[in-house]
This record gives sequence, structure tokens and C-alpha cells, in this order.
Amino acid sequence: MHDVRKPSAALYLPQRRTIPALQQAVQFCKGCDLYKHATQAVFGRGARKAQVLLVGEQPGDQEDLRGIPFIGPAGRVLDQALAEAGIERDMVYITNAVKHFKFEERGRRRIHKKPGMGEIAACRPWLEAEMEAVQPEVLVALGASAAKSLAGKEIKITRDRGKLFPHPYAKSFIATVHPSSLLRIPDAEEKKIEYARFVEDLRFVRQQLTSQ
Repeated sequence: MHDVRKPSAALYLPQRRTIPALQQAVQFCKGCDLYKHATQAVFGRGARKAQVLLVGEQPGDQEDLRGIPFIGPAGRVLDQALAEAGIERDMVYITNAVKHFKFEERGRRRIHKKPGMGEIAACRPWLEAEMEAVQPEVLVALGASAAKSLAGKEIKITRDRGKLFPHPYAKSFIATVHPSSLLRIPDAEEKKIEYARFVEDLRFVRQQLTSQ
């Protein structure tokens, strides 16, 4: 049972838990304070019965303005890596652990600020509803925040990256890095190596689909 003393999106979920109904209802969510400053909630997009459900951390600046997940620089890296791994976009549903953009203002720029565990926990009912609606074969956590939302503190990216775990909402669960982390690598050669590792993680995801 939900603890009413803690912020949560649970009260804002619609009775019908279809993706279209959830997409409409999320815009009225006040489950945590992030809604106060974000332009809008950014819900997941993709195939309604996708084989792969990818979960990032939160929407960024461009996603917040347009209402679509993974359309900024990190999204372009992800799209390229998915293509190289042989995962077609119609196989995928993409969302975030937190649906509102958390940021701090620096002049005219809005700079990403990492969501706290309380905000991740408050938003988890939306993610659970997405997983129930999509029923993916494989869940993929992109980065530490998504891994914590999906599997708690038991999963650590540095230790468990690319490993296969059971999960109540999918046949398999895999954690890897967030594509935005690749953009922050200053050394070109290191960036190339880490990108190749990321593609390899996604190829492993693809292999799970083939073997199931």
C-alpha cells in the first residue's frame, strides 16, 4: 500500500491504464514538485507492445519543450547505436524514470540536474503502468537513475553492466550506460571505445530477443 505521507504519482494514474490514457493523465500529475517548473510531462513513446522497453533518467531541455523523449543529442546517439545493434525502432518503447525535467538556470540556459531518489520513487507508478501496458520481453536501464528505479540499489552499472537479471515486468532486465555519458567523454579515442561497448550491450539485448 502506498504511504500517503510520501510524494507519489499514484493518485494521478487513470483508471484505464492504456498508453493513450496514461499520456493524457500524466500532464496533470503533481506527484512531486518537478511539475512546477517543467514545461510539460514527457511520457514514453514507441510500439504499444514493444519487445524492448528502454528507460532513461529524465527528459532534457529539448524533450521538455517538445514533449517527446530522447530527441536531443543523447537521443541521436541512442538511435545510431540501436541501428548498429540491429534493433529496429518498431521493436522499442522509450521512456524515462522521471517524467518532468529537473534543471537549474544558468543565464538563459537550463542545465540538467540529477533527480533525487524521492523524485524517482514518486514517479515510479507511471513507469510501472507503462511496463504493465507494454509488456516487453526485455527491460533496459540506461544509466544509474533508471537502474535504481527498475531494480533498486542492488544493481550498479559499473559492476552489473551487460548482465542478465530477472524482473517482474519482463523476461529479462539489462543495465547499461546512458548515451549522454558518451557525449561527455572528452578524449576521442576513449569515446569511440565506450560507444562500441554501448553498441555491444544493445547487441546483447537483441540476442535475448532471438533466443526467446
